[in-house]
Order: sequence, then structure tokens, then C-alpha cells
Amino acid sequence: MSKVSVPTKASGLFPEGFIQDSAAYILSQQLPDGSIPWFKGGYADPWDHVEAAMGLAIAGEFSAADNAYCWLAEIQLEDGSWWAAYKDGDIDNRERRETNFVAYVATGIWQYFLISRDTLFLQRYWPMVERAIEFVLRLQTEFGEIHWAVDSEGAPMEDALITGCSSIYKSLECAINIAHQLGVARPQWILAREALGDALRNKPERFDRTWESKARFSMDWFYPVLTGAFSGEAAQLRLQQRWDEFVVAGLGCRCVSDEPWVTVAESCELTMSLIAAGQRSRAEILYRGLHRWQDNDGGYWTGYVYRDEAIWPEEKTTWTVGAMLLAADALARLTPASGLFTSVCLPSNTAQDSQGVDSFDKLELSGSQG
Repeated sequence: MSKVSVPTKASGLFPEGFIQDSAAYILSQQLPDGSIPWFKGGYADPWDHVEAAMGLAIAGEFSAADNAYCWLAEIQLEDGSWWAAYKDGDIDNRERRETNFVAYVATGIWQYFLISRDTLFLQRYWPMVERAIEFVLRLQTEFGEIHWAVDSEGAPMEDALITGCSSIYKSLECAINIAHQLGVARPQWILAREALGDALRNKPERFDRTWESKARFSMDWFYPVLTGAFSGEAAQLRLQQRWDEFVVAGLGCRCVSDEPWVTVAESCELTMSLIAAGQRSRAEILYRGLHRWQDNDGGYWTGYVYRDEAIWPEEKTTWTVGAMLLAADALARLTPASGLFTSVCLPSNTAQDSQGVDSFDKLELSGSQG
């Protein structure tokens, strides 16, 4: 493992040995084939697998992270997608293939490159990223949102999730950057991202059309900020509007507004959302309180039911540890990828590569925000 330099200003953000201990926990759960299940004996899904792999990259565990992406490349389906879950080398869930799960590989690959600057790595995994993004964009509607999944036969499951589409929005940013870095023009990806961002900002009626609203989930609240769909004053207003619904002082962020359950991963993602919205002090206070949930083996418990004063579920998920490392990077700027979830950064000529965008998107595409 490459030694990660911890800046002096990071003092108090995390305990001594946190980075190494956290990475060691993820490594202890990674299987020989490269997959990273939620925990030993559990299943791996493409999104959470990538989240854990990004944690490894932050810690300098490049070989293990590379193995994680190699596993995905080897099991990618011909249409560019992955099944919802895998376990012990077999498919564990053949019911659907989720678009935000599929797109997230672009975020992981770009993060690895930002840290390692390994162009050969980027070239090697470009075909995987390209196929994944093309699969996802085939499910985009004329209104900009993207269907959440296809069923076992490949038919679209027609509705959209705010959280899922927000995650895809960030993944498209990363995919555009990968293509640009490799000298590949993908103007249709730029236009697709613009349309998706417009849907997230201006077309709430395109989401949760066929099921009960997901607004009770905190991710629907902060993910559009975390992934750059909202920035500046709009981001600050969005976070403030439901702060008291979701944040429990001294404990963290609730997973859902109507349950007395705070979860570590959501708290980490809210931490990064706060940084993106220019509220670093709030972010530091929230993050510092999360280390109470670390176990002796370096893992972090998924959540805590404060009404019962009980850890629940009794699981230490690898993606929770990955989220802790991502938030630490965002706060302490441990790696060159520290701004991945706290700013939007696209090639300076992106606006010229697309046509028919409105003035807001042209401004947004000219540089970073948040």
C-alpha cells in the first residue's frame, strides 16, 4: 500500500490509523476474484462494490482496486450492464439490472485515474465504461430522466428515481472526462447529461410516477446536491429546507425521515454535500461524530437506532467504510480526487462540443462549481 500523506489540517477529523485500518477492513472482505461483497458471506452489487473500491484507491491500495474493476470487466454483459447482485462467483439476483448501478463504474474508474494518473488503466477500462454508459443512455426518455432498470428479459422498468438519476448525473460527468482524457468525442453524452440535469432541477413530475414517493429517503434530499445537479444558493436552500427532518444533532443523518435510524453512509454523503454547498463547518461537525461507529477491526457499523440505543443491522458493510474514506478525502484533501463529489469539473471545451444548451448549462460546463 502506498503511504497516504495526512495533512496537518486533518487533525481531529479522524483517528490515527483510520485510513489504514479502514482499507484493511475492506481488503479483509474482498474475495480472490476481486469482488467486494457487503460483508463476508453476503452479496456484491455493482454500485456498492465500486464504492468500496474507491475507498481502496484513496488508501493507495491500487492493486486491490484494480482487481475490483477487473472483476466487473470480466462479468459485464454484452449489452454493457450487470445484474443487480452477485454472490460467490454466481449471479444472485437476475430480476433486474439497475441503471445507476451500471453507470457508477465510470465514477470509480475516473476517481482511480485522478489519484494514480495511470493512463494505461484508463485505456484498459475504457471499453467497459463506454458499454456501460451506452446501456444507461438507451434508457433515457425524451424528457431527460432515465428509467431505473430493465427486467430479467431486458424490458425497461419505466419510472425514474431522483437518487438513481442524480448518481447517473455524476457518472456522466466522469464518463465525459474519461472520454476527453483519451481523446474520444462523445457529444451525445454531454447532451444526455444536460437533459438529465434539467429533469432533476425542473421536472419533478418525471420521478416516482408509478410508486409511492421516495421523498422520505434522505438520499432524495441531498443526492442532487452531492452529484452537482444543484449548486450554490440552490444547493444551500435545498439542504436547509429539510435539515431538521433528517439530521439528528450529535448522531448523524437519518436514512428515512419517519424512522429513528441514523446511518453512517448517508451521513458521509451528506458531509460531502455540505462541502459542495459551501457549508464546511457543518460538514466537519457531522463527520467527526461518525467515528463512534467504528469497530475494533476497522469496519463501521451500518446504522444506529437511537430510540432503542441499538446498532442495527449488526453488519459492517464495506460500502459504509468506502463512504467514510470518500468523506475523509473530501474534507482533508488526501488525494487529487478529493473534489470528486464536492465540485463539478468538466473539460473547458465541453460547451463547444454540444449544441442547443441553455445559458445555465453553458456556464456550468465551463468549469467547477459548488
